[in-house]
Amino acid sequence: MLKKEYMSTIWSAAPTPMTANGDVDEASIARLSEHHYEMGVRGVFIGGTSGEGPWLSNASRIKLAKATVKANAGRIGTAIQITDNSAERMIENMKMLVDTGVDAVVIAPPFFSCDPDQDYLYDMYAKVVDASPISVGLYHRGAASSVAVLADTMAKVARLPKVVTIKDSACKPEDTRILLSARDEIQTQKEFYVYCGNEFAINDAAAAGYNGMTLGGGCFNAKWAKMIFDAAKAGKTAEAAELQNRLNNFMFDVFGGKSLHCWMAGQKQLMVELGVFSTNFTLLNYKLTPECAAAIKTAVQRDREFL
Repeated sequence: MLKKEYMSTIWSAAPTPMTANGDVDEASIARLSEHHYEMGVRGVFIGGTSGEGPWLSNASRIKLAKATVKANAGRIGTAIQITDNSAERMIENMKMLVDTGVDAVVIAPPFFSCDPDQDYLYDMYAKVVDASPISVGLYHRGAASSVAVLADTMAKVARLPKVVTIKDSACKPEDTRILLSARDEIQTQKEFYVYCGNEFAINDAAAAGYNGMTLGGGCFNAKWAKMIFDAAKAGKTAEAAELQNRLNNFMFDVFGGKSLHCWMAGQKQLMVELGVFSTNFTLLNYKLTPECAAAIKTAVQRDREFL
């Protein structure tokens, strides 16, 4: 189960390190755990989009979960995505993964569904939550999801007893209002946290009142992100804005510019540059261009103090 001490300011939606032939790289996972801990990360979300979970085999997801739990060794909480197209499939995924020792499972919107209404989606989530023997997190993607689960529905699911957190990657004003209002009510009954997933606007998320951030780039920007979040919460708006601008420029260098055309390959190459990953192998169709590789080297030299 997720302990209160894991619910710190920054969670990392971690990429999955892989060997050159696409196997889960356990040695790099051990290094990644140490790297996370040194940056102040106390919770990791594995097997999500950044973790390439939907593209991993079941055997690889089990290996990823076991290796991460072992490396985190109780110092860092571990949550893993179990998302699928039905409650039944999600429950099967959950049964397969809870024995690895993870602290929580995470439900994102299904990848595909035939004309669902919100009552149907709520019932799907509720069935999975009820079946879970451990804590549950929710992943709100809003309009970016192929199946739209509305913020009102997410807030309703959040009231179920085992749900402890939401990652909000929509971060739209009305969704933010709904989710944070629900949080304030829910917190009178249980510990509950709402995290924003927009690493390009950490200062705005802090000002809006989120508990913290769950970041796809948390494997490298967690320390930086906490500096921004803390400055914004302290009312140091100019400092927070300056730090955010520097981070955004760094991320554009890593991800291949504003088009993000190197996204996952660039992020993994950065982890190679930092000595954490052994390869930049990715299952996704992102290519590391020579220009992106050069930009990453320059960015690391320029901003090493934040890494």
